[in-house]
Amino acid sequence: MGIERGRRGLVEDLIEKAGGCAVVDGGFATQLEKHGAAINDSLWSAVCLIKDPDLIKLVHMEYLEAGADILVTSSYQATIPGFLSRGLSIEESELLLKKSVKLAVDVRDKFWDAKNRIFGHGYNRALVAASIGSYGAYLADGSEYSGRYGPHVDLDKLKDFHRRRLQVLVEAGPDLLAFETIPNKLEAQACVELLEEENIQIPSWICFSSVDGENAPSGESFKECLDIVNKSDIVSAVGINCAPPHFIQGLVQKFKQLTEKVIVVYPNSGEVWDGTAKRWLPSKCFDDEKFKLFAMRWRDSGAKLIGGCCRTTPSTIRAICKVLKEKTAPP
Repeated sequence: MGIERGRRGLVEDLIEKAGGCAVVDGGFATQLEKHGAAINDSLWSAVCLIKDPDLIKLVHMEYLEAGADILVTSSYQATIPGFLSRGLSIEESELLLKKSVKLAVDVRDKFWDAKNRIFGHGYNRALVAASIGSYGAYLADGSEYSGRYGPHVDLDKLKDFHRRRLQVLVEAGPDLLAFETIPNKLEAQACVELLEEENIQIPSWICFSSVDGENAPSGESFKECLDIVNKSDIVSAVGINCAPPHFIQGLVQKFKQLTEKVIVVYPNSGEVWDGTAKRWLPSKCFDDEKFKLFAMRWRDSGAKLIGGCCRTTPSTIRAICKVLKEKTAPP
């Protein structure tokens, strides 16, 4: 009971300090590209852990200045097999994973120390969430948006894939773990069982994606997926990331009926990623003004953690903070 309260307490305390709804940061790779990073790579944003860690620090700082209460690390597509395929050793690969957490923690601490010297600054001490992308993210073939991993990918294979990365990230000391763009029930089960097997004692969230606004990308119902997550006392929050923003209100309402856990949502801008051609397709998307309007609706529907994913920017997060934390929002 005490351990469970401790796990949940960190997230709940942040939500309370933020006035009832805390803000997650925005698109990481998007902002790296704005600064000139070349990330059209199988490692995606994680390539900057090798080539330009200072740029990662810059982007983290920009999101803190925008008012983010949670920084998500640059480890979404950082995996040991992925680094090994680039000729790095296991030791070098593990050090890069730990580096993703250290960069975010160092920037958070530097930012917080500076702001603490300013009376009435309006910021909260941000939490650092270690990003753990789905198996499909590692494949870099768009399968995190289909859930089709093939007949040879079973529960044990998924747990084996995630296990060492999870261990290394936990050793690095993040405040939270963020399992992102989970596309099917099987991988959700793998995440839950792995957290239990490894006796993880820090809060975690599991976020699914959705391509139809109704179900997981695999076609499985969210009830099936959340039934698995709800059985776990280890997972503190559950939600949706990198889905079109016009899906989010309905999904929050659906999740509110299916779980008592904290609901977290951080959609993309509404643009569509072509995983085969590796480019964004033209589409009708949300600008910052729409994000402001809809963030209030998502909060009022029951979301307690709200941010942005691909193609959102610090400007988006600043706009969200302005409406969700009007009394305490940073200038």
